[in-house]
Formats: sequence, C-alpha cells, structure tokens
Amino acid sequence: MRAALIQMPVTADKSENIETACRRLREAKAREADIAVLPEMFCCPYDNTCFRDYGEAAGGEAQSALSSLAAELELYVVGGSLPELEGDRVYNTSYVYGRRGELLTKHRKAHLFDIDVEGGQRFRESDVLSPGSAVTTFETEFGTMGLCICFDFRFEELARCMCLRGAKCIFVPAAFNMTTGPAHWELLFRQRAVDNQCFTIGVSPARDETASYAAYGNSIAADPWGTVLCRAGAGEATLYADLSLRRVDAVRRQLPILSARREDLYEVRER
Repeated sequence: MRAALIQMPVTADKSENIETACRRLREAKAREADIAVLPEMFCCPYDNTCFRDYGEAAGGEAQSALSSLAAELELYVVGGSLPELEGDRVYNTSYVYGRRGELLTKHRKAHLFDIDVEGGQRFRESDVLSPGSAVTTFETEFGTMGLCICFDFRFEELARCMCLRGAKCIFVPAAFNMTTGPAHWELLFRQRAVDNQCFTIGVSPARDETASYAAYGNSIAADPWGTVLCRAGAGEATLYADLSLRRVDAVRRQLPILSARREDLYEVRER
C-alpha cells in the first residue's frame, strides 16, 4: 500500500487551501498512491478564533471537494481535519473517503489539546471545541486502518484499542508545535509503532513562522519495528511511504506482545 503524506501550507484563504489539497491529491494519484493523507486543520488556520468561522456542517465545501476527488481519482483520502459544525458545537473532525467517494468514517478528536508548558506553548482547544467519544477504525482492501488526531496519539490506550480491532496502520493528521514537536514527535510515532506493532503515519501542515501557531512539520512514517521510513522537514512536501502490511504479521509473530498480554494483571488495585 503506497501512502502519500501531504505536508501543505495552510493560509487564511479556505478556498485556496482546498485547491492546494486537491492539487496535491492529484499529484499523489499520479505517483500511484493508494491512500493520501492531509494535515490537521488543512483548510483553516490553527487558531481558536478561526475554528467556528471556518467550520462547516455535513456536506460542506471541503468535504464535498474531497469526496468528489476521491471518486474521480479512485483514491482513499484521509481528509486531515477541519472544524465540523453540529448545532452549537464545533468538533475537530477527520473525514475518510473511499475509492468511490463514499464516507468510510469520521473521527472527532477525543482528547482536546489543553496545555500550558512552562516557558513554551499554551493553548486551550476546549475554549471552542467539543470532544468526540469514539475509537475509530475503517476498512480497506488492504485491511483495517486506525485514525486519530494529534493529541489523541499521546494516549496509548486509544492506539491499543485500534490495534486490538485489527488496525495495521494508524493515520494521524496532526499539528505539533515548536515546543512539543522537537521533544516528542518522532519519539511518539516510533513508540506507538513498536508498542502496537503496526505502521504509524503522521501528517502535519508545513511550518509558517509568521502564524499565531507555528506547526512543527516533519511529517513521518514508521514501521512496526520502529524504523522511520520517511520524514519531512519544515517546508511544503509530499512524501511517499510504501507499506508492506505483511510486515505487521511478521513482527507480531517474532515478538508476541499483543498475544502475550496479561489482562488479568492490568488493573490498578488497592494493596
């Protein structure tokens, strides 16, 4: 399975962002990608003041564009994420489309990014966004895939649940910042890959130092052994990762981590 990791710039112009995403998706298909992944908030500046204004309800502009193009190109599209409007609520939502343009699943970011790092980044998504409440997987002809968004990926329990459902690869549209990115980005993608013996793919916006929130970039793919298959820098780029999904079964046979789990022990009890 060939995956395209589309690390694109995000501007204040939503239509321009959608056009950029569609152009990069066409290029990915021309390079024989089976599945293409966009970054978190690919059509919206990553700023609490923008989420509601750039948001869209079911069938909105960005969703329609991605669905139509997935059908035209016969390409799986993990549509990064965008602000989803439902009533008074705003969710950070990723939509996944199949080769016929059908909506395979959507994931609402479950763990909101509320951090205050001393001497570093402060951000509170919960001031505007509402959390989702689902573990999300979807089916392809290559097998089961997992999906989460950025801060979700820090929670091992969520990744483990996806893999126990059979996920061979976890896709993570994300926008780590210049505090957390250098410290934890590669570490987390390699760690989750090793812990769950699966592929992990993280796709970030390109870095814009002039933005109110500067993304780290460095889109990445890691294999079940923890080997980095590809990694971008800060700027605009599309990477291609060829995933041999039989590698998942091979690693799980060699190191029986999942099958040797002791669920009878994994509970906090009073001594």
